[in-house]
Amino acid sequence: MPLITSTYNPPLAFKNGHFSTIYSGLFRKVSGVTQERERILLPDSDFLDLDWSYSKMQTKKLVIIVHGLEGNAQRAYVLGSAKLFNASNYDCCSINLRGCSGEINSLFRSYHSGATEDLKAVITHILENKNYDELYLKGFSLGGNLILKYLGKEPKKVPNQIKSAVTISVPCSLNNSQEQFLKANNILYAKRFKKHLKKKLIEKQILFPDLISLKQIQNIKTLKDFDDTYTSKAHGFKNALDYYKQCSSLQFLPNIKIPTLLINAKNDSFLGAECYPYLEAKNSAYLYFEIPNFGGHVGFFGKKNITYSEKRGLNFFNEVY
Repeated sequence: MPLITSTYNPPLAFKNGHFSTIYSGLFRKVSGVTQERERILLPDSDFLDLDWSYSKMQTKKLVIIVHGLEGNAQRAYVLGSAKLFNASNYDCCSINLRGCSGEINSLFRSYHSGATEDLKAVITHILENKNYDELYLKGFSLGGNLILKYLGKEPKKVPNQIKSAVTISVPCSLNNSQEQFLKANNILYAKRFKKHLKKKLIEKQILFPDLISLKQIQNIKTLKDFDDTYTSKAHGFKNALDYYKQCSSLQFLPNIKIPTLLINAKNDSFLGAECYPYLEAKNSAYLYFEIPNFGGHVGFFGKKNITYSEKRGLNFFNEVY
């Protein structure tokens, strides 16, 4: 598909990528969304918590929302999306990835950028136990990478009920993205992510002292160190680079067979050049790639507290099916 020309032109302050990212992540608030929690058991005996919100009218359409690194279903970008979809006759199932619902998950493993088996388990649960004819996927950052990998790795196994997908601020090349966190302009973000990840890992160490030591955790200095020490080992990869190689969605984009929108802002400091799949989009009949000049990382602004990416996502779902 031709690359999409973006119409996103925010107020002056939101043209600064860092301001957009920080405002969206720390200061934006969304109210008026009522969520009901459902816990499902996974094939490996672990659990996932799903937060459901509903349209006022009965509907056969459901949006499955997947948050980003160290996010959850109560983040403003998830609630904002759910609120707009609910007001537009879509129900929403907002996934809390393993260990992200406020309660540590049962196993030593957790979530990661390529854990498509968990998304597949949620979709299977919905198709077997709920009454929806049309499913739509929306993912942010890590959650976006997970969705793109899911759609492209085994496209023939994607259920026919899944009609389309929208992904926002996606690190399509995981190694290229982690390299950005080594740069000075991202040091505060990197420290914040590392702090939260190490805190959770200390909780894991208490439960699984034979699998990781406090000394190993103390030696983690970068996000790559975290992936070398924990993510790769806990999830069956050789090391961080092997994890990045196997789970980056970039390699799977040419295989996607449903209409899929990817929005990555040019001034997203979390994304390097390899995270902008121009060629893959040009050569695909299904991948729509929009590259606004502004937006930071999941930092799109909009009037009345409805962001540009939320409106674009709703319009895309309405237009393509």
